[in-house]
Amino acid sequence: MSHRSTKKPKDGPTKKSYERELKRLQIELVEMQQWVVASGGRILVIFEGRDAAGKGGAIKRVMQYLNPRSARVVALPQPSEREKGQWYFQRYLERLPAAGEIVLMDRSWYNRAGVEHVLGYCTPEQYERFLHQVPIVERLLVEDGITLIKYWFSVSDEEQQKRFASRLKDPMRRWKLSKTDLLSITEWEKYSRAKDDMFTVTDIPEAPWWTIESDVKKSARINAISHLLSQIPYETVKPKKISLPDRPSADDYERPARELYRYVPDRAAELPTKGTTKNSAPGRAL
Repeated sequence: MSHRSTKKPKDGPTKKSYERELKRLQIELVEMQQWVVASGGRILVIFEGRDAAGKGGAIKRVMQYLNPRSARVVALPQPSEREKGQWYFQRYLERLPAAGEIVLMDRSWYNRAGVEHVLGYCTPEQYERFLHQVPIVERLLVEDGITLIKYWFSVSDEEQQKRFASRLKDPMRRWKLSKTDLLSITEWEKYSRAKDDMFTVTDIPEAPWWTIESDVKKSARINAISHLLSQIPYETVKPKKISLPDRPSADDYERPARELYRYVPDRAAELPTKGTTKNSAPGRAL
């Protein structure tokens, strides 16, 4: 039986409309963060989904203009030997948001229900224990006042294949393609069943799953940010008025000679500038 998707991706927004809406939403994100800081809110957003589903791109757009002092991305590597001897949730809980913070998890404790379960990195007993404990843990987080939002980025197998092929040719994104990623091709149906089983147990009223169709990256980013903002009851916080002081007149300070310091070579000066052509000398205006 074929597992190929018959769903065709919709046309995404135009570049102009996408950039305009993204800018509007990112302004709202900054306003939302200011409210979180002022109110002492704690926001935890979990990004899960297939490999190459667009989670990283969405996280990048969410974080782009936020203040990194009170917003951060958590993307944990494989557990150390010490961490393997801990309670499974422990290393994640250590990174939960404090008052006034936003934490975006690029994958999370749900690794256990996905890649670890499908590829045999955990025992059946560990898997069953996780499914039993995760709704309890998440209810406790919400009960304690954390706003927990969970997103699943859904990508078709055909689109995933295209993105893997693109990464293979791109020297700047080649690192994103691992042996584990390639197994997501051959084990597609196992991952599908694992996701279905995970949703059955963990799609709870206190912390439901929200699915984002992500075959069209631009649409997925707009939809993710728009929905995220709708889940946080923030209010606009008026920033304190700031006025720039007049720059005082120069006193008798004299800057030391440039020759006394080391400067980074001006590589940019070798590049063509405005008003030059490809055949003109580098850095010379016509």
